Amino acid sequence: MVPRLLLRAWPRGPAIGPGAPCRSLSADSRPGQYLQHSIVPTMHYQDSLPRLPIPKLEDTIRRYLSAQKPLLDDSQFRKTEQFCKSFENGIGKELHKQLVARDKQNKHTSYISGPWFDMYLTARDSVVLNFNPFMAFNPDPKSEYNDQLTRATNMTVSAIRFLKTLRAGLLEPEVFHLNPAKSDTNTFKRLIRFVPSSLSWYGAYLVNAYPLDMSQYFRLFNSTRLPKPRRDELFTDDKARHLLVLRKGHFYVFDVLDQDGNIVSPSEIQAHLKYILEDNSPVPEFPLTYLTSENRDVWAELRQKLIHGGNEETLRKVDSAAFCLCLDDFPIKDLVHLSHTMLHGDGTNRWFDKSFNLIVAKDGTAAVHFEHAWGDGVAVLRFFNEVFKDSTNTPAITPQSQPANTDSSITVQKLSFKLDDALKAGITAAKEKFDATTKTLTIDCMQFQRGGKEFLKKQKLSPDAVAQLAFQMAFLRQYGQTVATYESCSTAAFKHGRTETIRPASIFTKRCSEAFVREPSKHSAGELQQLMAECSKYHGQLTKEAAMGQGFDRHLFALRYLVAAKGIVLPELYLDSAYERINHNILSTSTLSSPAVNLGGFAPVVPDGFGIGYAVHDNWIGCNVSSYPGRNAREFLHCVEKSLEDIFDALEGKSIKA
Repeated sequence: MVPRLLLRAWPRGPAIGPGAPCRSLSADSRPGQYLQHSIVPTMHYQDSLPRLPIPKLEDTIRRYLSAQKPLLDDSQFRKTEQFCKSFENGIGKELHKQLVARDKQNKHTSYISGPWFDMYLTARDSVVLNFNPFMAFNPDPKSEYNDQLTRATNMTVSAIRFLKTLRAGLLEPEVFHLNPAKSDTNTFKRLIRFVPSSLSWYGAYLVNAYPLDMSQYFRLFNSTRLPKPRRDELFTDDKARHLLVLRKGHFYVFDVLDQDGNIVSPSEIQAHLKYILEDNSPVPEFPLTYLTSENRDVWAELRQKLIHGGNEETLRKVDSAAFCLCLDDFPIKDLVHLSHTMLHGDGTNRWFDKSFNLIVAKDGTAAVHFEHAWGDGVAVLRFFNEVFKDSTNTPAITPQSQPANTDSSITVQKLSFKLDDALKAGITAAKEKFDATTKTLTIDCMQFQRGGKEFLKKQKLSPDAVAQLAFQMAFLRQYGQTVATYESCSTAAFKHGRTETIRPASIFTKRCSEAFVREPSKHSAGELQQLMAECSKYHGQLTKEAAMGQGFDRHLFALRYLVAAKGIVLPELYLDSAYERINHNILSTSTLSSPAVNLGGFAPVVPDGFGIGYAVHDNWIGCNVSSYPGRNAREFLHCVEKSLEDIFDALEGKSIKA
């Protein structure tokens, strides 16, 4: 299984498909059609983004060995060191040379983009739990706006405003501002828009601003992952103007854009959603949605049966819809129920292949559940933030708004599928598999209220490094060992960058964890502070390297991909049990922080692992952990909490209790 990125996104600074901005939809300026009117075109920086560097082979090997050091004993490490030396001086050198040559021939993209798409699309595991994560919205600050119909209408309108703004090239380009006082200003924007696209990145760089890749954004809308034998395909139809709504396993579609590309009036959208919410039909006996949770080859075969059975046009409506809005029929009880609902639900009311599902529960609790092959967290978080901001600051309707006086029974089309016995059997089998798998998943969450970013920064420590140290300490306390750990980091600062891996388990975290967990009485608070400072410094270095494309994971992955493409024997480095072990990520971690996010989560990437979504806020730390049988998420969280208590005690000069 593959470690997924929920997010380690670049911080928000405020386009579309490959190439220049397209203004195909009507670019009128009627109020409510657009989220913003950026004076710098959305894709202005795309052509001049720097290319993702391929690290030097010797740097990759050095970094790989540093990451292996805390995981291996001396004799294992010496063996791995030998494999690395022979790889670096032999076949690895030749493969690296070929990778660099290929990269030079493909200057329009990055060396990792093709292999990474392939990795996702050739995976045959279900997308549910194995790949798709979720992010839950905070409630609307005005409580009466959390009514299901009101919130679903407002979020739908905001999402379509985002779509229009993006396609008209009016969405602010995504930029990471190191000095916003200089670069995030109208003066700078007025200047930079006149710099040709081929040079614009350099203009931003001069004022310490880093534009980010936006090539994935066009897949946000009208897109679906289609199951195919051996390798899935990504499908996008940006001409389609309708929305897909799921409720109680039933499918409904209606247009949200008119023939001129303008947004249908919010009161009409409200009327159509009200009509759907009032449909009393029971859940279908054979909900088609379960098929999207199947093994991809099984689903591909069943999809062919659906097409041959006369459902091609109906499926096309599902695949081409702007996005999938899921209206759930129950309120959310607590944060654990929220995570289970938004990560997998009961399988009847999600189309897991859609680029994203916007889920709104009975009590207005909302989330985005997204498919991962098409893109990473940066694009989804931008969409998420903009939709939250727009739907809460400038809502399209109020709780008092009356739905339009329109006959929704004519406008809203309820889709029906022709199912033969083989398809019914396929749905039944998919449901059984789905229920059996999701039942085994445990999720628990924690809020550590003693402090957060503000306190840690005063101690001159990286908040992220401290959170990661707490995970290392917790696992050592619970299981007595240091294991492979994955933290995702965006490489969106480069053209067609995807992600790189930060390896938080280091000789520094191991030494520090052992001091805290195994021999706290032997160390003074000052010594523990020194050990934490070393962890923080090293973690900061790893983070910076990863963000600049200087990790080792993607480079070794691309070289291995090249080996497979050439059909040659796998070099010993890849056959080494240590390589297998470091890629068996028992601790898979991902952080995101945004005023719009309540929490995010994902399943473990290996059966004996933990999926850890976390955020370090100004004055508290949140953690959402999932596990399968054999690991205990709740117990792990107790250990994380104890670790954070010990860390804060040491920082306050107190002695540590064993």
